[in-house]
Amino acid sequence: MAKWGEGDPRWIVEERPDATNVNNWHWTEKNAGPWSKDRLKELLNNLIIAQNGIDCKVTEVEKVDGEASANNRKGKLIFFYEWDIKLKWEGRLAGASELVKGEVHIPNLSEENDVSEVDMTVTIKGSGEEAQRVKSFMHNFGKDEIRKQLKEYIRSLKEEFSKGLILPKKGETSVKPDSVSTITSGFNKKINMEPVISTEKKQIGCKLDTKTIELTETFQCRAEEFYNAMTRIEMVTAFTQGHVKMDPEKGGKFALFGGNVTGEFKELVPGKKIVQYWRYKQWPEQHFSEVTFTIDEKDDHTLVTLKQELVPAAEVEQTEENWKRYYFNSIKRAFGFGAFL
Repeated sequence: MAKWGEGDPRWIVEERPDATNVNNWHWTEKNAGPWSKDRLKELLNNLIIAQNGIDCKVTEVEKVDGEASANNRKGKLIFFYEWDIKLKWEGRLAGASELVKGEVHIPNLSEENDVSEVDMTVTIKGSGEEAQRVKSFMHNFGKDEIRKQLKEYIRSLKEEFSKGLILPKKGETSVKPDSVSTITSGFNKKINMEPVISTEKKQIGCKLDTKTIELTETFQCRAEEFYNAMTRIEMVTAFTQGHVKMDPEKGGKFALFGGNVTGEFKELVPGKKIVQYWRYKQWPEQHFSEVTFTIDEKDDHTLVTLKQELVPAAEVEQTEENWKRYYFNSIKRAFGFGAFL
């Protein structure tokens, strides 16, 4: 096998102006947070919503909390965004003297939901008949107009902000449109880790028979890249293809695969080791195993050793299979960490 940078085309820097990320192989990330906040404010502030004698307007984008990023791996763009938005609006009926004021709350703009499924709550400050009619208009028609702007934000995030993430290959002056593959993190393609349903009756208070799992796996990547794949929320989102909750620090919690896998980070040594308290949802209540990933970078690959202690004996076989299928193989497919060239 070739050593790092000695013959492996993924690690050889070609003669090109930027001399980075050859063939777009490496995982690169661009923070879209500040740009997204400005773009959302541009699209939503002063938005006119009018029809059938009712005139409304978004007067202020009061809150835009959250984050967004665009990531490139092997010529594919993976987008992560999650926003909590609050708007102030006002409106009135034609010929009416009363100015109705209210708010629109959008708590879950993310790739987990299609724009048509994004929750919106419309509220008003008044309670009269005119106020209720304007509120009904905003609820039925205004939401659709706001969704159009949110859809435009997503389009511009993917098509405008991401320019430059896909770099031209040697001899190319620009990226061909058909070489860019734009995908989301896969929230709408749920992976469910199949629970092991034991037919044996579990007795509360009795000693649980447990075993230890030990696995080794080879990855064609740097140790740091594997570590990032297990601890960066956008990368975990990409390989699990499901909604991820994660706080990657000592004592931080995580929940993957629709809540089927939960736990806590016990120890984190970047590029070297990850230790977790880890459990399946269907395991006996409050029973956690302890998982240690030891990450060892070799000359031409990275060797990962997994040791999982305190696994319920009845579930050892299925748990081993799930590590291989839903973690190791999925990471290799998502990031190209399995191919030796």
